[in-house]
Amino acid sequence: MAEWAKYLPKVERAGVKKVLLVGSGGLSIGQAGEFDYSGSQAIKALRESGIETILINPNIATIQTSHHLASQIYFLPISPDYVAYVLEKERPDGVLLTFGGQSALNVGVKLDEMGVFERLGVKVLGSQPDVLRMCEDRDLFVQALDQINIPVAKSEAVSSVPAALKAAKEIGYPVIVRAAYALGGLGSGFAEDEDELRDLSARSLSLSPQILVEKSLKGWKESEYEVLRDQEDNALICCNMENFDPLGIHTGDSIVVAPSQTLSDDNYHMLRSAALKVIRHLGIVGECNIQYALDPNSRDYRVIEVNPRLSRSSALASKATGYPLAYTAAKLALGHTLPELPNAVTKTTTACFEPALDYIVTKIPKWDLSKFQHVNREVGSSMKSVGEVMAIGRTFEESLQKAIRQVAPNYDGFEAYHAPADLDRALSVPEDTRLFAIAHAMLNEGYDVERLHDLTKIDRFFLYKLDNIVQIHRQLKELGSLSAVDKELMLLAKQRGFSDKQMANLLSAGGSAVKEADVRKHRKALGITPFVKRIDTVAGEYPAHTNYLFTTYNASSHDVEFDEHGTMVLGSGVYRIGSSVEFDWCAVTCARKVREMGHRTIMINYNPETVSTDFDEADRLYFEELSFERVMDIYEMEGSEGVVVSVGGQLPQNIALRLKDTGVNVLGTDPKMIDNAEDRHKFSGILDSIGVDQPEWTEATSVAKAKEFANKVSYPVLVRPSYVLSGAAMNVIWDESTLENHLTAAAEVNTDYPVVITKFIDNAQEIDIDAVAHKGELLIHAVSEHVENAGVHSGDATLVLPPFSLDPNDMARLKTIAQKVAKAFEISGPFNMQVIRKPAGEGEHEAALKVIECNLRASRSFPFVSKVLGVNFIDIATAAIVGEQVPAPVDPMAQQRDYVAIKVPQFSWTRLAGADPFLGVEMASTGEIASFGCDVAEAYWAAMCSQTGFRVPEPRKGVLLGGDVNKPELAQVARRLSDLEFKILVTDSGVQEHLKEAAGVKSTKISFPVKDKRKLREVFDEWDVQFVVNLAKSRAPNLLDQDYVARRNAVDFGLPLINNGPCALLWCEALEYKMKQPGSGGLSGWEEGKLPPEVKSWREWVPESTA
Repeated sequence: MAEWAKYLPKVERAGVKKVLLVGSGGLSIGQAGEFDYSGSQAIKALRESGIETILINPNIATIQTSHHLASQIYFLPISPDYVAYVLEKERPDGVLLTFGGQSALNVGVKLDEMGVFERLGVKVLGSQPDVLRMCEDRDLFVQALDQINIPVAKSEAVSSVPAALKAAKEIGYPVIVRAAYALGGLGSGFAEDEDELRDLSARSLSLSPQILVEKSLKGWKESEYEVLRDQEDNALICCNMENFDPLGIHTGDSIVVAPSQTLSDDNYHMLRSAALKVIRHLGIVGECNIQYALDPNSRDYRVIEVNPRLSRSSALASKATGYPLAYTAAKLALGHTLPELPNAVTKTTTACFEPALDYIVTKIPKWDLSKFQHVNREVGSSMKSVGEVMAIGRTFEESLQKAIRQVAPNYDGFEAYHAPADLDRALSVPEDTRLFAIAHAMLNEGYDVERLHDLTKIDRFFLYKLDNIVQIHRQLKELGSLSAVDKELMLLAKQRGFSDKQMANLLSAGGSAVKEADVRKHRKALGITPFVKRIDTVAGEYPAHTNYLFTTYNASSHDVEFDEHGTMVLGSGVYRIGSSVEFDWCAVTCARKVREMGHRTIMINYNPETVSTDFDEADRLYFEELSFERVMDIYEMEGSEGVVVSVGGQLPQNIALRLKDTGVNVLGTDPKMIDNAEDRHKFSGILDSIGVDQPEWTEATSVAKAKEFANKVSYPVLVRPSYVLSGAAMNVIWDESTLENHLTAAAEVNTDYPVVITKFIDNAQEIDIDAVAHKGELLIHAVSEHVENAGVHSGDATLVLPPFSLDPNDMARLKTIAQKVAKAFEISGPFNMQVIRKPAGEGEHEAALKVIECNLRASRSFPFVSKVLGVNFIDIATAAIVGEQVPAPVDPMAQQRDYVAIKVPQFSWTRLAGADPFLGVEMASTGEIASFGCDVAEAYWAAMCSQTGFRVPEPRKGVLLGGDVNKPELAQVARRLSDLEFKILVTDSGVQEHLKEAAGVKSTKISFPVKDKRKLREVFDEWDVQFVVNLAKSRAPNLLDQDYVARRNAVDFGLPLINNGPCALLWCEALEYKMKQPGSGGLSGWEEGKLPPEVKSWREWVPESTA
């Protein structure tokens, strides 16, 4: 490289010394962990170039918001106002807008229009605002591509419903509607006729000022190219990908394969040339992706869109090829050129090359739609998935079956997990379970490739590959015994992606029970084990000493020597509701600490959005399944020192006991103790034995026994299964009629462990304890208080740290409980508890503290407590797990602090059409954000404004109130909002009467057309509704329930919704605090020279932080 650099022309760099990077905020559907990865890479690139980095990102769970990356971090909203405040305070020379998803890009364009960059002399690095505007404004985009004769789908940009109907008449139905400046296809959809278009365009225009009506090309192939370009016009294609599903499903909700499998060489090069022509014409500097629709029967194609920023598919392309796109894009934004940058993998060749792949990658989305009532499960042009998995293999069959297992631990591979009543409709109108409907059609209903192709429009190539899996499936089922599986069939099954467990189930179909362990033993006896291959970006053409690995049965030799005997850290797998970027922070922090202690590290994970799957983070990265089979394969090949199972959320915990029983050295807390804590029956027995209080409970072995218990302790009761994450199938039951069907649902979630029923304590306060112990001795703990009362899942709760209402006696008792639990379970490592506090009744001298849950692993609040208290809990936990450099116990809760931090949930209701935005014991949020303040009101204001898409209310306008009149907060909220001069609106005369009697508040009853969304939109506009407060007792019984319609349409129209009593009161307090600030009511937004008190960096709030 040094020799090569002599011949390169000298190019002018962006002369910047201090740069602001705009992050993406809380994880939501369409904008998830991939921006933690791309932002972290960008900061790494800036640091290497000696540039001071300022980061604004309220997502406290991310790796990029840790001290070892950015120089200063602001946990503040990604909004034009707050970014302008930070720019004014920090005065950087440059700003990066393309590493924080759509949020950062929209804010950047707005700040450019406000003239803030020009006024403060800030240089936009990389693609310029005009370029970003051109790609996002559909009219400008179509005009730009017309200039170079690149075909775009026939379309018209409109900004009203009548104009949309007129455009569709000219274009011809079916049409697709897209919203400008929207993320992940938000507000887009297909319309077959005028009625559908009327509803769809009304909804889309409530989310975006402009929509595009274009001819639908449903059924065409969809392909995507990731492109890089530098300021000297060098450009290259990093990766091309193809959707398994035809056009019509958002690429984030499609199964995606890389490199493309069904494009002819001619088509591939035609689209490649077009991509380079487009990026050059638009003037993009850095990275972008271009999506195409391609007619399967001709050379006809259309450009669907160009994203002039890092996107979810950029993270996928980086992991699929080994080419660090975000890192390179950041260097290009600084003025570097592609030829002068080294290939990060080979280290000996230049970055100006197109990666070659000698393997195949399959991405499958992860949906969590079953958690939501009334949700529409169809997948289309608006994204609904919460995460994605990526599997690497050397055949499509191997790669696909691996990916299916990665989506959920209860999937074994391409099996008929979904048997719809109307099969043909399920195949032609895709839902989240279509792949399993295809399996059902092939395995059980005898559908052939042609029939499936006609119904699904999926390319025959992929369907024939699925048929290869089906053939082995049938063969194994017919054999019916393990001894009949010879070496040839075993190898073929493994090469086509069958797992040991899947084979055991198929061989058991004949009646003889075959276990996974039997198949493993037989396979090893036949000498069949996987091979480890490298991802080297050059398909073996140049020598590369990369540590980026995968396993395959389609090989004949290993690419590595197994002489490092590293410590294995098991990652968290796919992002889903309940397990997200916070566990990636835990896994990465743990791996870094183990390395710091002088041990070699091995990371196993398969999530392309994460920092943990960046090959720089561990000595060896296995992009692999987290199943028992694969972890054992790697453990045995590597001769590993030990395995860490307590930093990756629930997945590693599920296999911990089996690993130990098979002879694996599981580091930290004994898996037998993990089992004691996960199994409700054992757990409750241990708490009784150490004198720690808990709500009354029983094991529900029959419905009769459950009813008897419920009548004894009185309703409400809580039904909860063992070994689950994010409260799956947990429910509060208020009466006997609903008890029975909830019991069967809970039993289905985890059939191997008993369902437990506990007394539910209504209106009690909930407290979280995050702690670390070593050999049963407590080393450190944090106590956070929930704003919501018990009954809201802790992942959806608003957490306050330090707590604001607990007295010193309560704090001391909570610490004692943590010490007792640590001792009883002999904990070495992290743990987390939820405790209920019930105020002292008559004759009682102190509040009751009852433990309701304990997890012997890191929890989702570990990054939050670490960063707020300024002590890295995972560093301490890692020392305890490994048993080296264990620090002396400390008590950060004894310290007085002059600040408070509040963590609030990030929901994605807007995406989940029809879902009821109501909170219960099963988790619904997709992410979290946190902000600091000098008091609770200040911190809550900043945290609420940090929610993606949050609209700051305008003073003295309308607020829609509703819900259960028995909730005391309803009248209190009305009184406070009325005092702040908001106009109180109601839809129900009972509520109107109640507000008048209980609080003396005059409200206006408005007409509320529950069946007509368009008329409802007009009502919201007419009364100037700014936000909705709806305090219902339970979920809606049906879709015409007024409270449901109010909640649902608040989120559909992009308005803030507050659906919890204590939170509503806190929101009133925050509004009051803000409106009393100087300026026009305090809600007016950015004014030059006026910094609000909450605009402080993390170091200013927590000067001593090591997190």
